Amino acid sequence: MRLAGRTAVITGGTRGLGRAIAERYLAEGANVVAAARSPYDFKEVLDAHPDRARMEIVDVTSADSLDALMASAQAGFGTVDVVVANAGVSRDGRVEKLPEDHWRDMVDTNLTGTFLTTRAAVPVLRERGGRIINVSSSMATRVAVGAAGYCATKAAIEMFTKVSAIELGRMGILVNALAPGIIDAGMGHALKSNDKAWETYRTRFSLGRAGRAEEVADAAVFLADQGSSYVNGHVLEVNGGLLWA
Repeated sequence: MRLAGRTAVITGGTRGLGRAIAERYLAEGANVVAAARSPYDFKEVLDAHPDRARMEIVDVTSADSLDALMASAQAGFGTVDVVVANAGVSRDGRVEKLPEDHWRDMVDTNLTGTFLTTRAAVPVLRERGGRIINVSSSMATRVAVGAAGYCATKAAIEMFTKVSAIELGRMGILVNALAPGIIDAGMGHALKSNDKAWETYRTRFSLGRAGRAEEVADAAVFLADQGSSYVNGHVLEVNGGLLWA
């Protein structure tokens, strides 16, 4: 129960990696507010933890929506200790064909959403210190044809994390990032379902398999608990030693 008595807010927390992190945090004793644009099938998690799990509708591109989320989480559980900025979207397309609205959707959700989540978290976390965990991707540092918007926004998240860590560290707020590789959940699950793309990527696993969402969630626990009390501004890659041409 490494997170007993602590409260975590997770954006994009009702499916994929966000849901896996939410379930792992609950297993470690935390109170969890899973925030997303839709509850999806999160009801079974709420039913299993009626006293410690909540779901909130949020738009991470809206400062007002995020401010309301943090206030609600604090009012409901008395404190906020960990904020995981996980909400993100991917829109495939080569640069010359990528529609402007798809580019803006990625920038608004992935990058601006992470910024607004961080800014909204500061007033509630600084009361007694806390953690912000931004979810990046191995594609932040690797070229992927047809993924210019996703790669660019994730790379920006990593630098934003490092700058935020320096600025907020004096307030007792540690800021780090998780950079998953190809995981058999969320966007990674969709990749696995694409036979042509999977043939390209499956040879890049040094461990012979894609990662599991639970393995990313384990890393998220480390960044949230006392074992990482002197880790700040770090990008933790969870990719099993991903090979890349």
